[in-house]
Amino acid sequence: MQAEVMCAGFGGQGIMMIGKLLALAGMDAGREVAWIPSYGPEMRGGTAYCMVVIADRPIGSPVVSNPAHLVVMNRPSLEKFAPVMKPGGVCLVNSSLITIGANRKDILEVRVPCNELANTMGDPRTLNIIALGAFAACSKMVDFELVRQAVRHQFEAKPKALELNMRALEAGAQAALKAAGMAA
Repeated sequence: MQAEVMCAGFGGQGIMMIGKLLALAGMDAGREVAWIPSYGPEMRGGTAYCMVVIADRPIGSPVVSNPAHLVVMNRPSLEKFAPVMKPGGVCLVNSSLITIGANRKDILEVRVPCNELANTMGDPRTLNIIALGAFAACSKMVDFELVRQAVRHQFEAKPKALELNMRALEAGAQAALKAAGMAA
């Protein structure tokens, strides 16, 4: 078993953190993991994406041309990466910023308003954790409990941030399951 996800958006949207937390959850599952970040030339606002590969055998190449899954936080990322997804994958779309669809009948497109949910949570910085929860719940790439543990570990030194991000993770999962018509 090998699964890949490309997470993409603008710098400052927490794209690298999504990938890092998925990679940590994969490691906690005892899997082989590769996490490759890529940044545009700008610090914030430029293109940012990362690839995460999780496998039950050694990973031949961490570079992914055709990911099984996709998490996109802005329209340019959707337009660039959705056409190269493998059939049967999950495409998590931040519908707060992306008004178009992937135009693919062979993937599961899940639209979650990550920015609006983050604002409802009281902290716009939680939009990446909302997206992580949404993607993890729908893709089953790694066990959701392991994603919870990764988030818990990442924020354990900051109790207020921990509580907020745990709520954001659950809110993302619930919104995605509802959007995809899946049982919670």
